[in-house]
Amino acid sequence: MHQAPCTKHQVLEWLQAVKDPEIPTISLVDLGVVRGVEVDEATGNVRVHLTPTFAGCPAMDYMKRDVERTLLAHGVPVVEVDISLREAWSSDMLTEAGREALRQHKLSPPPVLDHQVLDLDFLEYAECPNCHGNNTELRTPFGATLCRAVHYCHDCRQLFEQFKPV
Repeated sequence: MHQAPCTKHQVLEWLQAVKDPEIPTISLVDLGVVRGVEVDEATGNVRVHLTPTFAGCPAMDYMKRDVERTLLAHGVPVVEVDISLREAWSSDMLTEAGREALRQHKLSPPPVLDHQVLDLDFLEYAECPNCHGNNTELRTPFGATLCRAVHYCHDCRQLFEQFKPV
């Protein structure tokens, strides 16, 4: 008996299990890295389009491999993953669940830019993921990875990282 091909919705549900290798509380879907899914109804083959958060993101090979493994484990016959810079990733692509996942990882989510021009003022203050206060200051725009900045909270006196707005 021939099994019907999966749906785009099913693929996106399965991809919720694929986490960012640097932030294991957030899925690639909620991070906004998964930019498209195509299912060939005749063959059941799936093509997934990924856009890195930063052009030089060292985690993209891991993400690609995890997408392939996950979908093959769900019975997809052929998985093709396209990593593209055609459409630039924006921190506005984070879902609300993704913003909460960043908080769970003790990262301050970036502000929603909503097509505003990005300037350094957007980096200056961030909500503290420890005490949720806003009495914070930017210590350095250079965090542990390209996508993070380091802040200090004057209320709880803790350093923390913010996922940079882009």
